[in-house]
Amino acid sequence: MRVYLEFEVRRVQCRSCGKVKRERLEFLADNPFYTKRFAHYVGRRCRSTTIKELAKELHLDWDTVKTLEKQYMRAQLAKAGTPGPKAIGIDEISIRKGHTYRIVVSDLLRRRPIWFGGQDRSEKSMAAPQAAILFDKFHVMRHLGEALDKVRKAEYARLAGKDRSFIKGQKYTLLSHRENLTPAGRQNLKKLLAANKRLNTAYLLKESFGQLWDYQRESWARRFFDNWRASLKWQRLEPYEKFAQMIERHWDGIAAYCKPENKVSLGFVEGLNNKIRVIQRRAYGLRDEEYLRLKILTCMLPEL
Repeated sequence: MRVYLEFEVRRVQCRSCGKVKRERLEFLADNPFYTKRFAHYVGRRCRSTTIKELAKELHLDWDTVKTLEKQYMRAQLAKAGTPGPKAIGIDEISIRKGHTYRIVVSDLLRRRPIWFGGQDRSEKSMAAPQAAILFDKFHVMRHLGEALDKVRKAEYARLAGKDRSFIKGQKYTLLSHRENLTPAGRQNLKKLLAANKRLNTAYLLKESFGQLWDYQRESWARRFFDNWRASLKWQRLEPYEKFAQMIERHWDGIAAYCKPENKVSLGFVEGLNNKIRVIQRRAYGLRDEEYLRLKILTCMLPEL
């Protein structure tokens, strides 16, 4: 039921500045035609539906719903505060075509995004002094998976006949963890590795590299990596050589993960990226960057 409330607002003269001002009523939203309670209702509903759908349901203007939702999200951020993080995750997102990027910083321990901004994805846009850079092991392992797939493609191009048939259609069998495969997939993997020595070597090297993340001291991790890299000699695995060179260039960020205090879950950043992509799809064509910033910063906060 739509209810209209009509009342008089008093105007008072300020003793400090001498100007006449209208009294402020705490129950009103920034848009004085609506209450804060209604603005919070609209904001909560917008967490699970689009502005267009809610505007149609409530018989409101599209811009009105968006304004009320922005007020709700600002209230969420004010209540949550911004306590100093101890471990942060940094990633970039594309906000529109034409290589336009923004940086998202997350508090990994509180599991919430805390900053959105920058002008691009360069280091200038996100300076973090006195911070130890820590590389996401999932992204590192993805690079190693890509190297393994390049070896698979090279072997497929090199071979012919029956030897090639073992490789065809087995990309994801080779890249998946053995425990995630079905019985049929494990059987196919066994046949593939038995039929191709180079792929077998590449697969074993990929699986063994995961041990790097278990070390508690940098010296142990370094010894493991040096031995792993030495085992590439004479194997003719060029994609793996390039991967090892990448690890060498970014070793400080890899080694930082070995410290016990840095053993934080970095999978949250990837999950947040998926959530942001959903937000962007639902807000397709929206040019209001401030609205996108508020949506991202509040997507993990509880309702008011």
